[in-house]
Amino acid sequence: MGLSVILITKNEEANLKDCLESVSFANEIIIVDSQSTDQTISIAQSFGAKVEITPDWPGFGPQKNRALDLATQDWVLSIDADERVTPELKKEILEILTATSSQDCYAIPRSSWYCGRFMKYSGWYPDYVDRLFKRGTAKFSDHLVHERLLPNGAVGHLKNHFLHYSYRNFEQVLKKVDTYSTAAALQAFKKGQTGSLTQALLHGFWAFFRTYIVRKGFLDGQYGLALAISNGATSYYKYIKLWQLGNPKRKN
Repeated sequence: MGLSVILITKNEEANLKDCLESVSFANEIIIVDSQSTDQTISIAQSFGAKVEITPDWPGFGPQKNRALDLATQDWVLSIDADERVTPELKKEILEILTATSSQDCYAIPRSSWYCGRFMKYSGWYPDYVDRLFKRGTAKFSDHLVHERLLPNGAVGHLKNHFLHYSYRNFEQVLKKVDTYSTAAALQAFKKGQTGSLTQALLHGFWAFFRTYIVRKGFLDGQYGLALAISNGATSYYKYIKLWQLGNPKRKN
């Protein structure tokens, strides 16, 4: 059975080459791009990827569904540009493709990089994500951010992991805190939710506490503390922005 690899991109020239090299065993690579202005498109084309450029940005979930709609093979692997398939994971995926599988969908663990090291705790490992599935048995949620795959049936679990270079430096952390908190606030606002300063403080504290204490981020040392703070900041700014969205007078 064949494999389609799907991913969405925008200005991913720093990540894309290594990502595509790691999935070069696929029968086809589908990329839906949001009008990149760097070398993303030329890198994708050098790997023989099928590229579609979209004029709008509907959010992570809808954009991934656009890529999924273009896939033609029996199995689909969804990957992000900052992820890599290890040789061990490649072997495990190929074994599933050549065997009679009892599952239509598989979750893959991720080992994620945070500004200098792979995290072992903090809720970041094994961090299973549903990514390998038979075409036609799943689709992505319509979330603007933090989208998830919605499989029709039971989900199996693979043993080998993605390498996930989620945050290479703290400048990138700050950019993602802003981007993700804005998207999360807009998503919540569209659902009729409201925010307040009190909510921002409480949710920010809980995100920090959950990462650092509940999910044992303290065992990741200084990096665990830094990650807990950035998670708290993302949650805090989500609710601050949600508060502002519900109070137009505070926008100026």
